[in-house]
Amino acid sequence: MTSAVHRSIPASATEAIDLGYLGGKFSLWSWLGTHDHKRIAILYAIAITTFFFLGGVAAALIRIELATPQGDLVSAETYNKLFTAHGVIMVWLFLIPSIPSVLGNFLLPLMIGARDLAFPRLNLASWYVYVIGGAFTIWALIAGGVDTGWTFYTPFSTMFSNSNVVLALLGVLIVGFSSIMTGINFIVTTHTMRAPGLGWFRLPLFVWANYATSIILVLATPVLAMTLVLVGIERIFQVGLFDPALGGDPLLFQHLFWFYSHPAVYIMILPAMGVASEIIPCFARRRVFGYRFMAYAILGIGIIGFLVWGHHMFVSGQSVYAGMVFSLLSFMVAIPSAVKVFNWTATLYKGSITFSAPMLYALGFVGLFTIGGLTGLFLAALALDVHLSDTYFVVAHFHYIMVGGSVMAYFGALHFWWPKMTGRLYSEAWGRAAALIIFVGFNLTFFPQFLLGYEGMPRRYHSYPPEFQVLHLVSSCGAALLAVGYLLPLIYLGWSLFKGKPSGNNPWQATGLEWETSSPPPTHNFERPPVVTRPPYDYPEQGEPA
Repeated sequence: MTSAVHRSIPASATEAIDLGYLGGKFSLWSWLGTHDHKRIAILYAIAITTFFFLGGVAAALIRIELATPQGDLVSAETYNKLFTAHGVIMVWLFLIPSIPSVLGNFLLPLMIGARDLAFPRLNLASWYVYVIGGAFTIWALIAGGVDTGWTFYTPFSTMFSNSNVVLALLGVLIVGFSSIMTGINFIVTTHTMRAPGLGWFRLPLFVWANYATSIILVLATPVLAMTLVLVGIERIFQVGLFDPALGGDPLLFQHLFWFYSHPAVYIMILPAMGVASEIIPCFARRRVFGYRFMAYAILGIGIIGFLVWGHHMFVSGQSVYAGMVFSLLSFMVAIPSAVKVFNWTATLYKGSITFSAPMLYALGFVGLFTIGGLTGLFLAALALDVHLSDTYFVVAHFHYIMVGGSVMAYFGALHFWWPKMTGRLYSEAWGRAAALIIFVGFNLTFFPQFLLGYEGMPRRYHSYPPEFQVLHLVSSCGAALLAVGYLLPLIYLGWSLFKGKPSGNNPWQATGLEWETSSPPPTHNFERPPVVTRPPYDYPEQGEPA
């Protein structure tokens, strides 16, 4: 890389810079028919943000219901549909596509010095497929609802549910094809379109994370598609696949579903790890500690993640010996995750740390992900899982990983690359305030649920014994604070689009090819094809000249 990585253009100069992919005369077709990966990323961001707040509305109603033990806001049937809607929207329409489809789409070509993704038309098609699948899913959830939970467990989905299961299955199935398209595009782009000099061990860790995620998407998502199709066939035609009364095997569904859905956890968390690996060295002004170990850990998580699905089935009746093997493998997958946490901590050690908004989000991610990972070891232990399974302990663990991890990192990424995406700066004070509010609100919401689960409170109940009310009330108050934290970025980031100061090309003085082009980047990304001559994260160590 050239020394331009360490220089930013003065704010006054940016006013004369072309607005790149945001510029030109606006027309709806110029966006809906675009092949520019950056505009497609913005289209994804709009759709995903819409789904995020729809899922948040369902979560708010759940927490209002649980503030009192009587179940006096909605009926049990409506409550089932509410937590299903929340889970389906957040998992399938937000968490899985959020970082890859928005940030990955925008940044991957920029980070490897390419003009676009390998298949621009396929990229646009993936967005249309995602929106169509999302529309089917939302329609199923609104027009009658779905009451099976986001996992569509049989026999609920095949025998007992009178809700729109087939329509919801179809929506999730379509969304899955969008994920496969994106994964193929990222893999081919990473292999074939890297700039001269950009070898595998000069790639940013965000690229490594999206590459590993794409492999999981391509290999695991077809298994989910097959499983959902089989559920639909059994429900419509009464073919004995999972129903034992028809000669089916109910455990077969769980094996097929979790073979995809546990790797799907890493679809959500690996890109978040990539985000933290970009932000932490930038604001610590340190090279990433153990870069190669970090890259290998990313691949290790992706590989071992395919081998641990059975820890979701410890109380399902599967073989005790299989449970022991899955328990051991579940402890093993924690090792590469621990490597990453250690390396992030070592990167911070003796760093010149700046607590800007992106850094606060990244540090919040590391803390919440660590709590989620450690509590996952509790659930990986056979004896403990028998007590904790299907309690609020599982809900808390899941949210510390998925929401505390993925969502915290998603917001950190938006704040870090927002100046590059828009050419504008947001209010740093409001950014820091929102990060702190989200962190506090999240812990108030979900930490009490560990205690509820330990004390035996089952999940998915809309009424409960009065002795659990205090912890539920604290959790509901935390959710209200969390909602404020999530709404604030929508306000000040939106304000910055119109009133924010010009950012310059590299306001953070970060390394990486994406910071060598203008903000926002031109349609073709780079005026001249970049040539990479330096390692990633080449921040000067103490005593070296900047």
